[in-house]
Amino acid sequence: MPEIVTERFENILRIQFNRPEKKNAMTSNMYSTVAELLNAAAKDDETRVVLLHGADDAFCAGNDLEDFLHNPPKSDDSPQARFFAALIEFDKPLIAAVHGVAIGGGTTMLTHFDFVYAAEHTRFQMPFVNLALVPELGTSYWLPAQIGYLAAAELVLLALQFDARRAAELGFITRIVAEADLMATALGTAHKLTRQPAGAVRASKRLMRRTLTAQMTAAAELEFREYASRLQSGDAREAITAFFEKRQPDFTKSKATVGGSLQ
Repeated sequence: MPEIVTERFENILRIQFNRPEKKNAMTSNMYSTVAELLNAAAKDDETRVVLLHGADDAFCAGNDLEDFLHNPPKSDDSPQARFFAALIEFDKPLIAAVHGVAIGGGTTMLTHFDFVYAAEHTRFQMPFVNLALVPELGTSYWLPAQIGYLAAAELVLLALQFDARRAAELGFITRIVAEADLMATALGTAHKLTRQPAGAVRASKRLMRRTLTAQMTAAAELEFREYASRLQSGDAREAITAFFEKRQPDFTKSKATVGGSLQ
């Protein structure tokens, strides 16, 4: 069964994360595949809108930790880095239909979408600090800029779960919709966008995101170096070991050091 499923309907490309048994957690191959699909769609005049969604009862549970440990991001050309570049350089409308859970990268990737529709019972979380890591995909810039530092600190430093209502209050999503109406709502917006003048839509998106894109790219570069450094730390080893052993990690002996990229 393919991990990524695509469907084309008129000028809309639908991309589905398709690992329902793992809550659609992302593997290196999935990052690479979606990056390639977005890059190809950007060059294809017949594709005007891209819609992403998840199979079964989840949007995306972030990184598949087992795959991640075997294929950690080691360079600026890692699958994760290519995925980020494809997202941030994509100048056509991106729509997300989110339901179930959106965790880690499943939440942070949404900062690059133009429309995010969330089902009523969706749960979001950015548990990077719980794994002794830092946010990625430019979130360290976007989140404080978009929702304010105090709200961002609560979500990142405490790794709090938040529901669709809170996401809407923070301006993190476009709208809450009933679960039964989720895909119809997302597709309705996609169809409306295909009837807009494509050149004006793309130019408007570039103009609105020009400053944001530059800042997020710079933030992502810092995040990548810090992330790679943190991944080698004793705290990260303890957090990931505890995750697989299904126990609470013990950080009582850890030292509050700052990684090399931020000193």
